[in-house]
Amino acid sequence: MKKLKVGIAGYGVVGKRRREVIDKHAGLQTVALCDRVFSSDGKFDDGVRFYTHYKELLKEDLDILFVCLTNDIAAQVTVAGLERGLHVFCEKPPGRDLNDIARVIACEKKHPGLKLKYGFNHRYHDSVREALRIIKAGELGAVINMRGVYGKSKIISFDSDWRTKRALAGGGILLDQGIHMVDLMRLFAGDFTDVHSFVSNSYWHHDVEDNAYALMRTADGVVAMLHSSATQWRHRFQLEITLARGMIILSGILSGSKSYGAETLLVAYADDKDEGDPREVTIRYNQDNSWWDEICDFADVVLKGKPVVEGSSTEALETMRLVYRIYCADPQWRDKYKLNDQAPDIIA
Repeated sequence: MKKLKVGIAGYGVVGKRRREVIDKHAGLQTVALCDRVFSSDGKFDDGVRFYTHYKELLKEDLDILFVCLTNDIAAQVTVAGLERGLHVFCEKPPGRDLNDIARVIACEKKHPGLKLKYGFNHRYHDSVREALRIIKAGELGAVINMRGVYGKSKIISFDSDWRTKRALAGGGILLDQGIHMVDLMRLFAGDFTDVHSFVSNSYWHHDVEDNAYALMRTADGVVAMLHSSATQWRHRFQLEITLARGMIILSGILSGSKSYGAETLLVAYADDKDEGDPREVTIRYNQDNSWWDEICDFADVVLKGKPVVEGSSTEALETMRLVYRIYCADPQWRDKYKLNDQAPDIIA
């Protein structure tokens, strides 16, 4: 089988991890990459070429572009890749604000033969997929409500502080990490019509948020409470989903740092006679297959001409729209950072 030639724009922690998976795939081959940390253009011992700027990377003979860059240029490079005639996989978030993804979608519509996918890899975790199977199968009835906490001890991560600067990041902990929880809540409950929030940067004092608290409701009455935090001193991921005949609790998420604890799925089966102590079954997951499964899915989409489902631009837009509705539901936060100018179509 002829391998698809892949270029990677951005060779930090995520770009390197993507390459590890790409190079294991029988249908993909990394041929070139770029990152500003390189002092000059060159070639690795394995023949893969590297550049200091994405424009040089796009001169290569490529089939696919992976965009693993900072939020301020992610949309710009995604558009450049599509205009170059490449299929594009871009990490979340799709940009700094809704205007960024709107520009990408406008470009995508001009190139209907190309595939665009966004990296929301939490959807590919085994615990999440099993929870979704249970909900869709109706084994425990309809969803009643959800409570989610996703937090870490600070906004700065890896070896860079760009995430603390609004001009580069667009937002703080909610946009950077909490967007995964927002996406999962949409996955399990559908779209939310009512949103209330408090957003704050009162602890770290960056010009992006370090805490966001949201209370949301769907048109059919499912209520979700979300706390996205950069003051969670013990890293935490937990999503409780209450259903008509039981409960699903997703705890921990397998990650490179392994700081979120064991990834488990607890299923509680409610019964009229359980007196508030229902039978429970807990599954522990010891391998993170999400990175591999997500890239395999994208490769399958490109090779077989299938539509993008998970991580489509439509899904990315709606998740991004909900993030901005949370920001704008706090009038003080909305006015402080003039968010009306960035997202006038979603202000309730």
